[in-house]
Amino acid sequence: MGHHTDFLNMNIEQLNQHYASLKERYDEYKNQNMKLDMSRGKPCPEQLELSKSMLDTVTSSDRLQASDGSDCLNYGGVDGIPEAKELFAQILGVSSNEVIIGGSSSLTMMHDTISRAMLHGVYGSEQPWVKQPTVKFLCPSPGYDRHFAICELLNIEMIVVDMLHDGPDMDAVEALVSQDDSIKGIWCVPKYSNPDGITYSHQVVNRLANMKTKARDFRIFWDDAYSVHHLTDQPDPLTNVLSACKEAGNPDRVFLFCSTSKITFPGAGVAAMAGSVENINYMRSLISVQTIGPDKINQLRHTRFLKDMDHVRSHMAKHAAILKPKFEMVLGKLESELDGKNIAFWNKPNGGYFISLNTLDGCAKIAVKMAADAGVTLTAAGATFPYGRDPRDRNIRIAPSFPSVKELEKSIEVLSICIQLASIDKILLEQ
Repeated sequence: MGHHTDFLNMNIEQLNQHYASLKERYDEYKNQNMKLDMSRGKPCPEQLELSKSMLDTVTSSDRLQASDGSDCLNYGGVDGIPEAKELFAQILGVSSNEVIIGGSSSLTMMHDTISRAMLHGVYGSEQPWVKQPTVKFLCPSPGYDRHFAICELLNIEMIVVDMLHDGPDMDAVEALVSQDDSIKGIWCVPKYSNPDGITYSHQVVNRLANMKTKARDFRIFWDDAYSVHHLTDQPDPLTNVLSACKEAGNPDRVFLFCSTSKITFPGAGVAAMAGSVENINYMRSLISVQTIGPDKINQLRHTRFLKDMDHVRSHMAKHAAILKPKFEMVLGKLESELDGKNIAFWNKPNGGYFISLNTLDGCAKIAVKMAADAGVTLTAAGATFPYGRDPRDRNIRIAPSFPSVKELEKSIEVLSICIQLASIDKILLEQ
């Protein structure tokens, strides 16, 4: 029996034979009592090491002043020190007066931005969002589970929109937003998306900027989490969404977010959001009631360490050198184990933190459970969809960053065996 045999063309006898030998391999792994975790896109210790020297950029003998002369040890600076705004303006491709610096988490800024919109509306809203009988968000899926968790927490109804090869299904998006004024937003991870690794095409960005929305206070939540997180020397280009919105006559349509969580330290990064000056002024007025300002020492640390875009790029190249072999191992292993069998399809991303794999319909949950029984923990099947429900039960998110290359090799081997076993079960059931 050839190694690359299409499972859908095998007869029952061949499938049963194949099943028996796979089950043998599976039981061997199960008896090893492994403990491998691939569930979250966490930087590994070697990546964290790259930024350790950042901790030495601020010492007790320094003059701890921002570029405008303000004392970083004292109160003030509700929206960040000037040099931090300047750096993030470069990362996000906006002007520094269109930026607000936050604490260590962009997720916090997204959560708070939506919470404030619910309580107060956004710039240009006629009333707080919560005054509407229902508030809805479009959720291109598979997507980021923590985005969906914010909607669930705030009782915002989520509408699934399919992800296509170049971004969300824009025909569906345009049709929905043009008819329903309770649709107030859309979640976007526009570059190396979580989990598909897709970068939105120029056309998709333009359609998002230009589309007619029934809600006059509709907002795009543009989570540019992986904007500088390339794996190759030919990074995917991404059209500037704020410029596109301005050109389309919808300058206030988009909020952009990013952070240094996967650039420096996930536990102690700096986050930022950006938007039109009107959006930013409105946000600042609400934020200034909440805080007198985020951690300026950490902003100083980051700007002294990262300096400018050239330094960011060379720093990210060091990350890529650690990550690339891991992605190559996963992709190579999937190829050797699953290619040509017609039971699984996966993307080959140019950046970001994930590999998204689709099994035959109805096989993801069982494959993930079998892998867990053999000691390999993956992101829960369904987590990449609103309410944790993958309508086709087929998407599996692989996060290669944290484990070692050796651990990845074992993990993907186990996962591949589990997918094959689940697939054969399904095919035999349907015969």
